[in-house]
Amino acid sequence: MSVFEELESEVRSYSRSWPVVFDRARGSWLYDEDGNRYLDFFTGAGALNYGHNPPVLKRALMDYLSRDGVAHSLDMYTVARRHFLKALQETVLVPRGLDYRVVFPGPGGANAVEAALKLARRVTGRTSVVHFTNSFHGMTLGALAVSGNAVKRRAAGVPLTHSVTLPYDGYADGSPELLDRMIGDPGSGLDKPAAVIVETVQGEGGVRVASIQWLRVLADVCRRHGVLLVVDDVQMGCGRTGPFFSFEDAGIVPDMVCLSKSIGGYGLPLALTLIRPELDVWQPGEHNGTFRGVGPAFVTGAAALRAYWSSNDLEKVVRRTGERLAGRLGEIADKYDGEGITVTGRGLAAGLAFPNAAGDESGGVASRVSTTAFRRGLLVETSGADSSVVKLLPPLTVSETELEEGMDILASAVHAVLGT
Repeated sequence: MSVFEELESEVRSYSRSWPVVFDRARGSWLYDEDGNRYLDFFTGAGALNYGHNPPVLKRALMDYLSRDGVAHSLDMYTVARRHFLKALQETVLVPRGLDYRVVFPGPGGANAVEAALKLARRVTGRTSVVHFTNSFHGMTLGALAVSGNAVKRRAAGVPLTHSVTLPYDGYADGSPELLDRMIGDPGSGLDKPAAVIVETVQGEGGVRVASIQWLRVLADVCRRHGVLLVVDDVQMGCGRTGPFFSFEDAGIVPDMVCLSKSIGGYGLPLALTLIRPELDVWQPGEHNGTFRGVGPAFVTGAAALRAYWSSNDLEKVVRRTGERLAGRLGEIADKYDGEGITVTGRGLAAGLAFPNAAGDESGGVASRVSTTAFRRGLLVETSGADSSVVKLLPPLTVSETELEEGMDILASAVHAVLGT
């Protein structure tokens, strides 16, 4: 591995957790160059909801490349862009009665978030944005300003401004009524914000879940005060919690939605910011970027929407598999009653949270469990500001057998770390 250590920056992280050289992947499995296989319950941090190299998407991609389809187009019209937009309209927006314009802000989730924040300020003429404890929205300066993780914020190197942090559901007085009161109180010190940005499930923040009622009240507060509601569905969208959008179960309609990761279907770079039509006040070229038209991502993204979202079959599968996943995690937690282990998550975004002991210099129980699981052939990462949660993001297409095998490995890893 000398070439990586000699040439790559010290900033690399996942390669430190999984120090092997991966070579190929298929479905729920990754294989290293020595032929060892690993069950992937990380899935590119949620960029591979349909697994590795799904055949239906691979065929569409290979066909497109073999006929010399346009690979790069900025925002020029292409056949691939048209096919993607029509697929999004016909399989996602129209069936859900959603009327959104589509912004292609660039290749990644942080681009989608930056576009939403920029547009919210442009529309309202206000500058501050409310976000929540343990939030994470990206590594660019604007996205970091509305993220809660202290380590990531410090890396910015400059003051992060024009944002206000409020408690998320379950954190202290994590009630939207607090926001309602502060906006309406001339003595609160809170200037009326341009927007509120929220994750319905905080993936990087410890797989923390906002309740349906909390989300509904938050949406109502935003509506009554004329504050734009932005849902960051970069990791939890595209079916991760069951329905295509993670906010559907709450019955709310955000003013803007940020999508990336699995919207490209195949792990190729693609991001969307969905906006209500009346918010589309930009002038041509007022927001742009070089990689807004990655043709292969349009192709695999459209193929994924057609293949997996033309019906609600996948949603049913995710809900059913998610229940089984939560049940197996509950069995692990119950076996160690008294250790303070808790289960969290929705659908196929799940977490096993371990209390960190004071002065633990080994990275905490969750880190040791994750390392042990890797050595036994399972990829899971840790989550939360203190890395105290083992986070599971199996493919939405994971088989029952694969799920059980993964959970058996995780259970054995917890046993190896905690004992009986």
